[in-house]
Amino acid sequence: MEDWKTRTKLVHSGIRRSQYGEVAEGIFMTQGFVYDSAEAAEARFLEAGPDEFIYARYGNPTVKMFEDRIAALEGAEDAFATASGMAAVNGALTSMLKAGDHVVAARALFGSCLYILEDVLTRFGVEVTFVDGTDLAQWKRAINKDTKAVFFETMSNPTLEVVDIPAVAKLARRVDAKVIVDNVFATPVFSRALEQGADVVVYSATKHIDGQGRALGGVILGTKEFIRKTVEPYLKHTGGSMSPFTAWIMLKGLETLDLRVRAQAATAQAMAEALQWDSRLERVIYPGLEQHPQHVLAGHMLEKPGTVLSLDIKGGKDAAFRFLNALKIMTISNNLGDAKSIVTHPATTTHQRLSEEQRAELGISPGLVRVSLGIEDSDDLIADVKQALDAV
Repeated sequence: MEDWKTRTKLVHSGIRRSQYGEVAEGIFMTQGFVYDSAEAAEARFLEAGPDEFIYARYGNPTVKMFEDRIAALEGAEDAFATASGMAAVNGALTSMLKAGDHVVAARALFGSCLYILEDVLTRFGVEVTFVDGTDLAQWKRAINKDTKAVFFETMSNPTLEVVDIPAVAKLARRVDAKVIVDNVFATPVFSRALEQGADVVVYSATKHIDGQGRALGGVILGTKEFIRKTVEPYLKHTGGSMSPFTAWIMLKGLETLDLRVRAQAATAQAMAEALQWDSRLERVIYPGLEQHPQHVLAGHMLEKPGTVLSLDIKGGKDAAFRFLNALKIMTISNNLGDAKSIVTHPATTTHQRLSEEQRAELGISPGLVRVSLGIEDSDDLIADVKQALDAV
């Protein structure tokens, strides 16, 4: 299996077939499992085997198939599937931290990630320092002997800043701090974060992995020791595990993941190039464009620069709203990575809880619109954006 190419892994890795020999993965919709004897129950609670299960919060055959498949894709030793992407972020951080520990995080983060770092962890005595994720000097100054973890999005939401994983990981190694990355925008197809120095990778499976707007889910990937000795005890007792039906949906999503994200990234590149000099825009943000500040870094770290771009429309919020309301194909929603193209106004939705000053510091202007490209025809999507700009 280690020699299989990506698309083969996405279809065949982790399959567990029952005695019926089903082609599609089985959905084991059960909260508990039966033991042949009291002695067998005792033995399993003492140490469950690799294909033995106790309770759905602890593990399930369908969920395990998803965990094994995404781990094979990512090149990780193990994975733990969670109820949502934010359950994965919270689980990865909270399971390993205690009062007095120190975390260094990039300032450019999704609003809910900021909430966990600013409000939840600090409430329990964890010190958090925020830095400009693209400035290695700030990382170097902030990381100290008490730092237990560094956290950042490999490509930030929604301004698409790219963080240098190997460089930050090198700084973290000096104090034995874990490098935890949210890899959603980079996708598990285009990024090899573990190879580049990350210790732990988290995904919102709600995004590209499902890719069809059906279910919430998340996953944490890392070493077997970290997943089973640190993450699993925390999540199985606090209840953030994935349901079997959701795991089955995610397995089906993985089968087409490579095909979808490659088509989406090609459309994102084409749209960025078509709009980069449009006079109605302040800027087009996409790592695949030469004017992007981390264009060269993105080329080294990512196979493709992703499926999302951001447009900063001249005229601020009013112009951005006119643009959104004039679109005929794209859907206004706050998800991303979907087969359908989706547009979002971050300042009034996903990053609304931030102050105006914080949004300005992150580059989230009133005219900024995040565009997640789907699998529709690229010419149709580009034409849709251009006619909506005409309406502005």
